[in-house]
Amino acid sequence: MAEQGAKQLESFYLAGGCFWGMERYFQGVSGVRSTRVGYAQSQVEHPSYEQVCSGRTDAVEAVEVVYDPQMVSLRTLVLLFLDAINPYSLDRQGNDQGRQYRSGLYWEPGYRPDQEPVFRRALKDLAKRDGKEPVVEVEELKNFYQAEESHQDYLRKHPSGYCHIPAEKIAGVAARQRFIEQIWALDPLQYQVTQEAATERPFENAYDANFRPGIYVDRVSGQPLFSSADKFDAGCGWPSFSRPIDPKALSERKDFKLFGRPRVEVRTAVSDSHLGHVFTDGPKERGGLRYCMNSAALRFIPREDMAAQGYGDYLPLVDGQA
Repeated sequence: MAEQGAKQLESFYLAGGCFWGMERYFQGVSGVRSTRVGYAQSQVEHPSYEQVCSGRTDAVEAVEVVYDPQMVSLRTLVLLFLDAINPYSLDRQGNDQGRQYRSGLYWEPGYRPDQEPVFRRALKDLAKRDGKEPVVEVEELKNFYQAEESHQDYLRKHPSGYCHIPAEKIAGVAARQRFIEQIWALDPLQYQVTQEAATERPFENAYDANFRPGIYVDRVSGQPLFSSADKFDAGCGWPSFSRPIDPKALSERKDFKLFGRPRVEVRTAVSDSHLGHVFTDGPKERGGLRYCMNSAALRFIPREDMAAQGYGDYLPLVDGQA
């Protein structure tokens, strides 16, 4: 355990492909105080990069993460780790393949055995959500040898260097950190829709036929998005709205996933969750737009519950007074 002034810092070790990218990713997490790349679980003492790449050491490229538990929990760090990798890819992440690129979570012997349950719980939750078993190893740390100086802070020294983690994911990790617990609590359909831009089945969803007074909020962040006063039956099978409560709460981007049918995707500005698409075939008397949303991305709050849940200021919108 490291100390910084009066603060006690804690550490853990992880592996998730090339250590350049994993280190840079965790350097953007609020509460992480320092990082160090090295070689863990090696059968050879003080291996070199070349020895590790040869596959003869069984070492894995790993990162030591030192963090302030007053600012970020170990569980949050583990969830962010699993969010950044493909936890079902064996001995491979991105274009890197080999035993040295396997994924793992490691606790220090005699120091933090209480970390193991946190690791295993997160993996159990992941398996339950996705319906398949991750291939992330969870072991006691056998050893950790610091890598050569040329590998430390590599992507800070070489911003254009190779990284298997997308640049936008690295840049957005602090924002992602705010909602990772809520994202982890999503059921499989909610996760597929909000995080993977899937589309739920038409007509067979929670809010298509719901016309009770109330508001619809972002399922992840709780941000108010749409009012029942602006909902209409578009006949498409998904909840449709003529306008958002606040256009700044949404972000739009071009979507070319359907060949020959360019669309405009709608996401939340705060949590970056996928909501659906906006079209220009809405009622002309309402402005001509149709915000076609997935119920799985929304949470409906009935009018009678709005004040109790902290949304009382939006009652005039629901009552058509604004």
